[in-house]
Amino acid sequence: MQRLYDFLRRHPTGVDCFWALVLLGISVMSVAPQQEARGTDTTALIVPFVLLLCVVIALRRLMPEKMLLLAGALGLGQLVLDVPTMPADFALLVIVYTVAATGARWASRTALAMGLCAAPVACLRWPMEGTGIANNIAIMVFQAVPFALAWVLGDSIRTRRAYFAQLEERAARLEKEREAQAKVAVAAERARIARELHDVVAHNVSVMVVQADGAAYVLDTAPDQAKNALETISSTGRQALAEMRRLLGVLRTGEHQEAGEYVPQPDVQQIEDLVEECRGSGLPVDFKVEGTPRQLPSGLELTAYRIVQEALTNTRKHGGPNAGASVRLVYFDDGLGLLVEDDGKGAPHELYEEGGFDGQGHGLIGMRERVGMVGGTLDAGPRQGGGFRISVLLPLKPAH
Repeated sequence: MQRLYDFLRRHPTGVDCFWALVLLGISVMSVAPQQEARGTDTTALIVPFVLLLCVVIALRRLMPEKMLLLAGALGLGQLVLDVPTMPADFALLVIVYTVAATGARWASRTALAMGLCAAPVACLRWPMEGTGIANNIAIMVFQAVPFALAWVLGDSIRTRRAYFAQLEERAARLEKEREAQAKVAVAAERARIARELHDVVAHNVSVMVVQADGAAYVLDTAPDQAKNALETISSTGRQALAEMRRLLGVLRTGEHQEAGEYVPQPDVQQIEDLVEECRGSGLPVDFKVEGTPRQLPSGLELTAYRIVQEALTNTRKHGGPNAGASVRLVYFDDGLGLLVEDDGKGAPHELYEEGGFDGQGHGLIGMRERVGMVGGTLDAGPRQGGGFRISVLLPLKPAH
């Protein structure tokens, strides 16, 4: 049955043609006895009206406005030529419904007026003998009611279809908005990953280069120091690969990665390990923690770790051979404070103006973006007397 219903919905004109043939058969069977009872032969006059009214049924959904005008012309023709009412006039009722449901607004209003006027005009043109005025009025009202109901039903169908069309449009618009939001989220995630990769590569490669240079310098005179430098290069490379594998794994599509495959994101507790790594690479770093350490939101801890990592990396790159650095980590009741300073020669002033000090304008920009994501503040610039200073305040947002 479902296939039949689908077929009928796909071929509405064919369905209308079928009902037009049914109406034609009923009209032919009813007209012949009427002609015999009246003793007159007006078949030549009636047949064109029956055929054209059946055409109205057949083409009602294909061209509703034109069929309404044709039906109105046929009704006037019946009045003028004195063609009595017949079963084919049912087409007038059908076209009123059709135009109210699918036709233009002017056609819908015209159909309502024509339907309400059809019954009174027919009663005046062919009055029933032996009935009083009250009975004629009752008959007119009774005959007008079907036209009014047909128009109301058609207009209700129109309203319902418009409502469902609006719902579909809204659903489609929401779907597009969800897709747009998903694309924005993907872009933001990729930007975050780009910042992570920048921090990982800049820091670890810098450490590896410094250690490699040191190992080459003391390879002949101090093999033990060269061996330690090579071990540092190896461990640093493994750490960089692990972090890059975790970050690049997020970008993979069509693959399901196990959560345990990736290392955890760095946190505040690993800042001390970062400082020790810098000390091992030849950069003296003074590290102090003030306040009572406690668990912080993971996003805030990652931000703090990356800022310290970026700052120490840039000290190593731009501070010069005798530069030293200090890191202060301060726990407040409502946030976390960071102060990273160095006494090196620093990067050229124009790099600060470009928004970073890695030669490409990404370091300081990345820091500001990270701090801004957690609602914090960052103050960075040259120190009085030389070197560079970075001060950061990361607030703890209250849970909602």
